[in-house]
Amino acid sequence: MKKALLASLALLVVGALGAAGFWYFTERRLTRFAITQFGTPEEKRVRIPPGTTPHGVARLLAGEKVVSSEQLLYAWLRREKLGPKLKAGEYEFSGAITPKEVIEKLTAGQVKQYHFTIPEGLRVDEILPIVASSELELSLDKLKQIAATPELARKLGVPADSFEGFLFPDTYSFPRGVKEEGVLKRMVWRTLEQVKAATRKPGIELDLLQAVTLASIVEKETGAAAERPRISCVFHNRLKLKMKLQTDPTVIYAMMLLKGRYSKSLNRADLQTEHPYNTYAVKGLPPGPIASPGSAAITAALNPIECDDLFFVSRNDGTHVFCPDLACHNAAVQKWQIDFHQKH
Repeated sequence: MKKALLASLALLVVGALGAAGFWYFTERRLTRFAITQFGTPEEKRVRIPPGTTPHGVARLLAGEKVVSSEQLLYAWLRREKLGPKLKAGEYEFSGAITPKEVIEKLTAGQVKQYHFTIPEGLRVDEILPIVASSELELSLDKLKQIAATPELARKLGVPADSFEGFLFPDTYSFPRGVKEEGVLKRMVWRTLEQVKAATRKPGIELDLLQAVTLASIVEKETGAAAERPRISCVFHNRLKLKMKLQTDPTVIYAMMLLKGRYSKSLNRADLQTEHPYNTYAVKGLPPGPIASPGSAAITAALNPIECDDLFFVSRNDGTHVFCPDLACHNAAVQKWQIDFHQKH
């Protein structure tokens, strides 16, 4: 009886030692697995759908050869209790990386970002196709539908029924899965942010819509950044004197609205056509922006330089001659428009 008891105790001890040894070597194996680099140079993209279980995450990562073992990754996730911290999304991996680094990326939600760039001075109808052509898989029809919804424009903070002028030109980064409304909301927010942050010269009392409208005209009138505050000064001076702004880009925009197509060519009939956006025909600012202005144009609209100028004439190289009176202006027109084009 005593021998049998001793034998049973010995078996228990051996079993316990075996279990402890198994646990020890398993833990060592998991720890070593977590910090051992694995992977090849090529880019791998893994999309983790919402609601994916830790086991499902391990399967997806192993299936794309991001980690070497589905079973070991799942066991490590369970040991570290990381399941609830894993975030859905599309992730990008390349080169040798440890499973620990892979999971840190998932718990931090460092999803792959897709980028698109909107240049300054574009209209809404030019901006939306750029957004739709990005890798975000957005619908151009949906973007157009949203952009044509006055209630949504107002909801997002646009002080008008149109998004025109309020889709800020910039480089944007979004994860795949973002919705069309979310993209446009970010772009509107950037415009509102820029107007709020711009230095406003004392005495300039333009409201939000007027500021963006004038900035859009400044943006379209010159590509020379150094000229923008002076261009703005000319328009402010004309507004104070209740003179017509007489700026061609607004007429071009009016003709686009009337004819349904965009053209830079203007004739005398166009200049004389009655339309709210035709600043040759009506006084003051047009009803809204004619394009999306950049940060420099917004700043110029709200912080013009001091000048006596009332006119400017293109030198045909992207810069302008500025004039305080009609005599100077007529001379500049003769030199830079009539004579120049006759010679060229």
